[in-house]
Amino acid sequence: MRIALFFLVEGVAALVIGFAALFVSFDPVWSAELPQQAVLRPSDARSGSLLFKTDDGYRDALRLGVDVDLTVSGPTVRVRVTQIFRNPTKDWVEATYVYPLPAGGAVDTLKMVVGDRVVVGDIKERQQARAIYEQAKQNGQKAALTEQERPNIFTNSVANIGPGETVLVQIEYQEPVQQNGSEFSLRVPMVVGPRYNPRPVVQSVDLRADGNGWGTTDPVPDRDRISSEVLDPAQNAPVNPTNVTVHLNAGFPLGEVKSHFHQVRIESPDSTTRIVKLAEGPVPADRDFELTWKPAAEKAPSVGLFREHVGNSDYLLAFVTPPSVEQAQQKPLPREVIFVIDNSGSMGGTSIIQAKASLTYALARLQPTDRFNVIRFDDTMDTLFPAPVAANSANIGNATAFVSALQARGGTEMVPAMRAALSDTNHDDANYVRQVVFLTDGAIGNEQQLFETISALRGRSRVFMVGIGSAPNTYLMTRAAELGRGTFTHIGSVEQVDERMRGLFARLENPAVTNLSAKFSEATADLTPSALPDVYRDEPLVLAAKLDKLTGSVEIKGRIGDRPWSVTLPLANAAEGKGLSKLWARRKIADAEVARTTRQESPEDADKTILALALEHQLVTRLTSLVAVDKTPSRPEGEPLKLSELPLNLPAGWDFAKLFGERPSLPAVPGERRADGGDGKVQLAALKRSPVATQAPGTIQLPKTATDAELKMIAGVILLTVSLLLLVFNRRQTSPQ
Repeated sequence: MRIALFFLVEGVAALVIGFAALFVSFDPVWSAELPQQAVLRPSDARSGSLLFKTDDGYRDALRLGVDVDLTVSGPTVRVRVTQIFRNPTKDWVEATYVYPLPAGGAVDTLKMVVGDRVVVGDIKERQQARAIYEQAKQNGQKAALTEQERPNIFTNSVANIGPGETVLVQIEYQEPVQQNGSEFSLRVPMVVGPRYNPRPVVQSVDLRADGNGWGTTDPVPDRDRISSEVLDPAQNAPVNPTNVTVHLNAGFPLGEVKSHFHQVRIESPDSTTRIVKLAEGPVPADRDFELTWKPAAEKAPSVGLFREHVGNSDYLLAFVTPPSVEQAQQKPLPREVIFVIDNSGSMGGTSIIQAKASLTYALARLQPTDRFNVIRFDDTMDTLFPAPVAANSANIGNATAFVSALQARGGTEMVPAMRAALSDTNHDDANYVRQVVFLTDGAIGNEQQLFETISALRGRSRVFMVGIGSAPNTYLMTRAAELGRGTFTHIGSVEQVDERMRGLFARLENPAVTNLSAKFSEATADLTPSALPDVYRDEPLVLAAKLDKLTGSVEIKGRIGDRPWSVTLPLANAAEGKGLSKLWARRKIADAEVARTTRQESPEDADKTILALALEHQLVTRLTSLVAVDKTPSRPEGEPLKLSELPLNLPAGWDFAKLFGERPSLPAVPGERRADGGDGKVQLAALKRSPVATQAPGTIQLPKTATDAELKMIAGVILLTVSLLLLVFNRRQTSPQ
């Protein structure tokens, strides 16, 4: 009996030890002390959290919140953007964030808030600012750096954010209010869409004294600077929550105030003022915010004149809307219209629907006396007719069917399509007005190549850009329209197609105001734009000037069709304005960039002009940056610093699979001509890394652990086997008794 009891106890003990060995083998998964940065499961994430997949599981990531506060004062908007960087990890991190701003915005202020300390940034030459930032980062000091990658793409870098810390980075910029007829508007870009960056071109060049060598020309040398990780909305919650508040002081009694893409709550303190807030609080940064307002009266003021005195100079901003001349009073020439539609992968989702609806509308508006053609492009290009054809019902029917069958896919080789559109085989035919209507989201990184193409080939053509989607590249659109002597129209939803296309055709079908000039009677003026553009129906002519004195008047002359037109404005009638010196300087910088593109100035002379203006007026440009450094070191010596590049949402309405799920090389379609030269090699949206995509819940892996788990499991199985054998043996020994 004692022997049997001994074996029984021994068997039970072995069984317990075996189970214990199995449990110990998984001990690091839930009972081990957490490492410096906690490993998380997706189910552990709080609302709005972002998890990164790593070899150790999922890690909580640096979080970003954005607050945008806009104050409209008559013709100008002052904007304060506060980016709140929160570090929930146990690491010291450096954060970088790529974000958009309006292309015409003059960025002039940077503040960094650390606890109760406010550090104000300084404008420096770009390389000097970067060197100051890198030294501060190395010293363990908190620092912030604001750099311009494009006039509408900026990067903020923040160094040495400690574990559990929150750092606020605040930038401010000035921009003009936009006007179209009786409607005024502002736009807040909220996300940078992924850009298609054409691959570098390898070409033969003479690099050696004895013969040929090979050189590489990259159309997007800064491709890494304008690209961020993009989250798949099907697998990730939205990030970067953004709050928007607008303090609208229009300067005249207000009528309708409307937000086109966000639900808002509007307060009305008085007849000329509105306070606009998001109705549901912060929203994901995945589409532009657009606000429009109209005067209570039927007609908006046709002339606005504003002044500001800074230093020893006076600055003037003038808005003048020429009177409309009805088409019936003129004898308009017939038109040759070349429609170009982008059907690349970035146009997937709702964008291609908007583009096709817009082009179908435009085809229906053609007159029997017009002629037209249609070009579609992705990384390939196809021209519908060999040459422009008459706008009869048969040709329009064929074109409508062609457009209806388009699908979004592939890369965005925009330059060959623009070159084809500007190819004017009928350039000697003065009986037709030639117009190019270009529909795209502008999601490319080689904007400069497109600008140079327009500048070199525009001839008698006028280029009208139609921006499609929730986050178009407005810098590309506005500059391309300026160089092409046309206009830019944005269509952000299918509901806007009819209204916005009607406005575009009012410009296409009616005479522009041409041969514009401005002359000051007494003051010496430095005027921008230096060459006044043509102005289309319902558009104001916007002038900015730096004056030595605010006396006399300015006379603006032009021609509307075949009729002369002029207006004289006494400068003494100008109202007080804010930030006009910044806007003047920003527009002078844009003039220098255009002169550089059109080769009216050498790159060296243009850069010298840009740098002088930027330093004098304290503006961020391609050549200058804002840097702020906290003098007190905060990161302990020896503590490592980790880089955290914050991801972006996919712009609303975009199709993630069209951008990142397709093959980078597409088969040729019969009858198509390859826009890339025929080899079919296409680079889709060259990002720094692959987009972040967390695993589906059913495939979550437990963290890998550097333990002897396998040996413990084997030992546990052996002990279990031995214990079972002992139990069987024990039963046989005790059964007779």
